[in-house]
Amino acid sequence: MTSHDWIKEFPAAVTVCDAEGIILAMNDKAAKTFEADGGANLIGSNMLDCHPGLSRQKTERLLAAKVKNVYTIEKNGVKKLIYQSPWYKDGEYAGFVELSLEIPMEIDHFVRG
Repeated sequence: MTSHDWIKEFPAAVTVCDAEGIILAMNDKAAKTFEADGGANLIGSNMLDCHPGLSRQKTERLLAAKVKNVYTIEKNGVKKLIYQSPWYKDGEYAGFVELSLEIPMEIDHFVRG
């Protein structure tokens, strides 16, 4: 097993792009999630092309500002946590990782001291 084998079948969608938005990698769940847009064939294309209008502008701002973006969505009765964060290679900004995890509609929240 290589150090990244675990991610292929990880039950959350994982998509990685470079600093310009070029998709570098997608796991199986991400390819399935974006199947209507091309799935794994999106690797090598610019993810900005998948975001129209205001969504594209926001994504461009995130790439430029190098800041994380975290929110939840609900679509077709499925609630997801979307976590978009910069990633770094040798201390240098290298692009973004997006994690999309299905979560229950109601979820426990614990405050620990």
